[in-house]
Order: sequence, then structure tokens, then C-alpha cells
Amino acid sequence: MAEGMAFFGESKNVEYKAAVPDKSEKYMKTIIAFANTQGGKLLIGIDDKTHQAIGVDSLELFQIMDSIANAVSDSCEPQIIPDIEPQTVDGKNIIVVTVEAGKNRPYYLKSKGKENGTYIRVAGTSRLAYPEKIKELEMEGARISWDELVCVGYQVTDEATDRLCRDIETFRMRADMANHSVKQEQLINWKILKKNEGKLIATNVYALLTSDYFPFSKTQCAVFKGTDRTMFLDKREFAGPIYVQIEAAIDFVLRNIRLEAEIIGLVRKEKYELPLEAIREMIVNAHCHRNFLDESCIQVAVYDDRLEVTSPGGLYNGLTYEEVMSGHSKIRNKCIANIFSQMGLVEAWGSGIKRIFSKAEEYGLPQPKIQEFDNMFRVELFRKASMMEQDDESVRLASESHKSDVGETSEEYRRSIGETSEKHRKYELNETQKKILEFLSKDNRLSAEKLAKKAGVASRNIEANIKKLKEQGILVRHGSPKNGYWEMHI
Repeated sequence: MAEGMAFFGESKNVEYKAAVPDKSEKYMKTIIAFANTQGGKLLIGIDDKTHQAIGVDSLELFQIMDSIANAVSDSCEPQIIPDIEPQTVDGKNIIVVTVEAGKNRPYYLKSKGKENGTYIRVAGTSRLAYPEKIKELEMEGARISWDELVCVGYQVTDEATDRLCRDIETFRMRADMANHSVKQEQLINWKILKKNEGKLIATNVYALLTSDYFPFSKTQCAVFKGTDRTMFLDKREFAGPIYVQIEAAIDFVLRNIRLEAEIIGLVRKEKYELPLEAIREMIVNAHCHRNFLDESCIQVAVYDDRLEVTSPGGLYNGLTYEEVMSGHSKIRNKCIANIFSQMGLVEAWGSGIKRIFSKAEEYGLPQPKIQEFDNMFRVELFRKASMMEQDDESVRLASESHKSDVGETSEEYRRSIGETSEKHRKYELNETQKKILEFLSKDNRLSAEKLAKKAGVASRNIEANIKKLKEQGILVRHGSPKNGYWEMHI
């Protein structure tokens, strides 16, 4: 520290004390909170209100330093070894206690025990950790991730396993990855399944990839009128395998933002108002890094001015905002991260946030915003001002939709795709149409030509049946013939 150095307010990583409190517990909470979170510095001899250096008596300096070291050793479990050193600021002696983010979590006050003595750092205060946070700290200390634990009572079936293997193969083919074939042995190698005495055992990630077993594993999507959550225009909730949720959430966002057309020479090019790559990264990252011990759902919200994706759980295992922005990564869900990589959903570790910022810049959008709390992580991608303007008719339709049926698809969207009527719901499918829908349920980007090959019928037959399904509101086409996809309403 230098002469004349200015001190700013207390933060997640900094706390001031004018003097060492008489009761060591008052500052042990801070030491423990730093060790359980991202580390930090406790500065003694700095007024916590004025942030001015008032100093520590030079005759007692080393005696105070020894007493701090002894108090930490006697009060904290497991052992914390801080770096305690004197510094000179404006001619005054202060003591700087530096605590690293600990690896043997959770740390707690011996006198109160783990349940009542575990503290974490939230903004500029040290707070008692809630039970779910203590569980996560325990797993961090044991180097275990929740997704690789055995899912007690969940059955492994050939049907679910085969379907998962086929779906992973489909993703790998889409991503042009080598060795598309995926068998049961790969699932064991990737720790999705475990083998014990010849019997296959399901992990939590196997349940997440094959069902809606966990009620909190959902993606809640909504469109709001304006820039806050006062009025819903559309609300959907997606459950089931997490990769299905990701695709459904991405489709939801694309349905509710504008698709622009640009004429370059004689070529008409279409693109969404927000970069698809950034939308995908935001939603994939939310599923990859969420805290499953927090039984909240991932939320995807579209506002007039932004797209907002919120996931349960703050930054993991001492990871800082600065490290996130520099591309550093600590993986909360190791199995999910690995399988997403095997499916081509994750390109490179630690690159997701940087890619969101990069794509926003390429699109000429405002810089995205990151918000991190102790139990939540949020990414905001802002829309251009010109995209926020809506004509009076659109606003009127949205308002009528909200009044008539809050939580259902907005009137504006229903008009654009054609709402399925009672007559449509009673429509009976022929065998070819059933095959088309079955194939599209597994890969919604199949062309009519590929559908014809799979079904073993002529392309004209497929095209005629697709036309009927579109007329009935069962199939909706999004995007260009080459790069678009199908949405099913059945």
C-alpha cells in the first residue's frame, strides 16, 4: 500500500475495522466468510464509516497480529491460515489480513458448529449460510458435483438409454463431430451411468437427460410487456430432458423476437434481431452452471429492451466476476458440462460469457450485463432501441391477450401461427403424417427430402402431407428452407 492511498467502500472481498473487536467472533465471521466464498482482505486500522486510515498503535502492532493468528487457529474449523502483515498508509500502521478462497469447505465457527456457524460473503456483509449453501460447500470441499451422484430409486431402462444414445448421436451429427455412434459404454465412461456388480445404476445426470424426474429441473419462459414483470404477454414452462428444454427455450425466444430481412444485391438474407449464438450460449450456460441444490427453475424472460436469463446459484467455488470475464471457468456440474461438450453444445471451456459479449458487439448491440448474487446468476442481452418500438396495434393486441388469458400464448403470436381450434385437435393423422411428426420430434431440422428417405415414400407425398399439417396448425416452419426448423403443436 502507498502513501495517500484512498479507500473505497466495503465489498465482497474487503472489510474494514477501526480496531480489533474485543470479541473475536465479530471478525471471525468475516474470516470464515472469505474462506467460504472468494477470499478477501480484512483491514484493521481503517474507519469503516469514513474509510480513513486511523492506524494501530505501533507498540502493540505485532502483539495484535499474534492475537489475530491465535484467534483464527482457535476459532475456525477446518484450519484457516491467513496471511497477516503490517502496512503503512499516510504514516499510520494498519494490519492487512488476507484470506484465500479455501479448498476444504465448509469453514465454520467451532463454538457454533457447522449448521449455525458457517458464513458466506454477500456484497459487503458476512451472512449465515442457508442449508442448501452448506450442502454445496460440502460438495465443493469433497470435489464432488451433484450431477454425478447416484439417483436413488431412479430406474435405468433400455428404452430410455437407447433414446438418449440416439439423441446424443443426432446432436453430434448436427455439430459435424467425428464418431457419431454412442453406446451404453460411452454413457458409463462419461459417468452418466455407473456399474456396480454388473448392474447399471442411474446418476442424477442420467435422470436429468431422460425425464422430468426432478420437479425443479424446468425452464420457465415468459414475454413481458415493457421493461419489468408487471404484465405477461406469454408464459411457458418446459420440462423433460435438459437438452430438450434448451432447444424449446431457444425456440421460444426466437418466436418472440423479430426476424429481419436484408437485401444484399439480389440476395435476401434473414437474421434475428439478437445473435442466435448468444441466445444459445446464455441458455446452455444457465443449464450447465446452475445449482441443483437450489430448487428454483431457470428463467428466460423477453422484455421490450432485453433478453434476460437467470439461473439458480451464484458463481461457483470462489470464482470471481473478473475471472469469468477473462475466460476462466470452474465447473459446478462436471457431468453435464462433459455431455454438453460431447453433444457440441459447449465449444470451449470458459468461453461462453466472452462469446456472448463478442456476438453482441458484432451485432452492434449494447454491452451485455452480468449480475451475480449469492444464490443467482443473470445475463442480460440488450435489444437495439429501434427494435423496441411497437406500433399501437401490436400493443393493443398484446394487452387484449393479457386480459383474456394471462399465461397463454400472446394474441399477436397466435395470429402469426394460427391457433389450433377444436376441429384441428380432432384431426386424424394418416400413417405418413405420424411418421413425419415422429422423425421431426427427434430432429426438427430435417428437410422434406430427408423425411422422404426416412419414411420410404416419394418427396411429393411428404410435401403434400407437410402442407396439410401446416394447414391444420400442427406444423409451423421457422427460418429459411436451408437453415430453418419445424415447430410442432400437437
